[in-house]
Amino acid sequence: MALFFSMVTLFWGGMHIYVASRIFSSLRLGGYGQNWPAALPYAIAGLLVAISMGTLFLIRKTGNTTAAGNALTLTAYGYMGIFFTFLFLVLVRDLGWLLLSAGARILGAATGLGAEPLLPSPARRALLFNGTHLAAALATGGMAVTGFRSAMRLPAYKRVTIRFANLPAGLEGFRIAQITDIHIGAPLNRAQLAAIVEKTNALGADMIALTGDLVDGSVKTYASEVAPIGDLKAPHGVYFVTGNHEYYSGHQAWCEEVARLGLTVLNNEHRIVEWGGARLLVGGVTDFTGGQFDPSHASDPKKALAGAAQHDFRLLLAHQPKSIPAAVEAGFDLQISGHTHGGQFFPGPLFVGLFNPLAAGLGRFGKLQCYVSRGTGCWGPPFRVGAPPEITEITLARG
Repeated sequence: MALFFSMVTLFWGGMHIYVASRIFSSLRLGGYGQNWPAALPYAIAGLLVAISMGTLFLIRKTGNTTAAGNALTLTAYGYMGIFFTFLFLVLVRDLGWLLLSAGARILGAATGLGAEPLLPSPARRALLFNGTHLAAALATGGMAVTGFRSAMRLPAYKRVTIRFANLPAGLEGFRIAQITDIHIGAPLNRAQLAAIVEKTNALGADMIALTGDLVDGSVKTYASEVAPIGDLKAPHGVYFVTGNHEYYSGHQAWCEEVARLGLTVLNNEHRIVEWGGARLLVGGVTDFTGGQFDPSHASDPKKALAGAAQHDFRLLLAHQPKSIPAAVEAGFDLQISGHTHGGQFFPGPLFVGLFNPLAAGLGRFGKLQCYVSRGTGCWGPPFRVGAPPEITEITLARG
């Protein structure tokens, strides 16, 4: 853990030094701060890194179960989101500048006009860089405000009808409520979870699936904060599968606590639900990375089918979309997942699809269809830009 924390700090520090040096160099180019010490940007970067990393370490140790702790959590994670957004915009600007400068030099050399630098005037370059820094700051601020409002509001319902040619007539209209990636402690709290539970119950779904990443912290710290999930009610069961964050927080203890609260925990297991004269197999697997933390928790969709009685349709609850290939091989009809948050906030939605077979929404993979929720809560930065939170109502239909 110490090595991991050290590596993260070094990476975080390098990003701060890059941004600070770019801002200070463009200010000096414009004639501002000529008498500032050369080490000033590095000192400011170091101070921001020390404060932010120290705060995150404190939150991890003590939790955010008080009003003060919750405010500190939102501030610390909010700063993280603001910084990452601003950094990305600066990197895009710098990459664009490098490409344009290289293109101008190549064109000048090819035409014999000389490889003159783009915008040779220092004053014009200063105007460009300082102006784009201001524009990036304004854009970051706008996204932070709208993203915070989106992330912290009670999620809206997302209603999805999924059609299957082989769906038994008896399962027509079966409704599943999905909540996922709530991340209690980073940054959501008990009051927000209780509101999510109440709104989920109001759907009156036939079953409820909680597909992982419920919490970020130990049972000792967050048991009382998570207690409202015990109020989830559905006539055909409330099911839970682990996400990767449960393994950072004591997965075995959390599985026991969730079961104590009345949910059915499916660790590579299944249950049979009878509805409308048809039999639905509800399988659940441990997180795709579970085996890295505990060999007995290696994710295995085939094991989730072991000993199954006769059934007509196979549903798999799996936290990560990366379980899709194994679910296809095991012969499941539908997989419900989360994990990606849909990218959560800019620029995440642009890249999340590079690391997952399905970033968000509904996709088909041979016989299997998979729905990936954008998540009900958020993790880290309390922002949602381009990926609103959702409480999902999935309805099975024929066709």
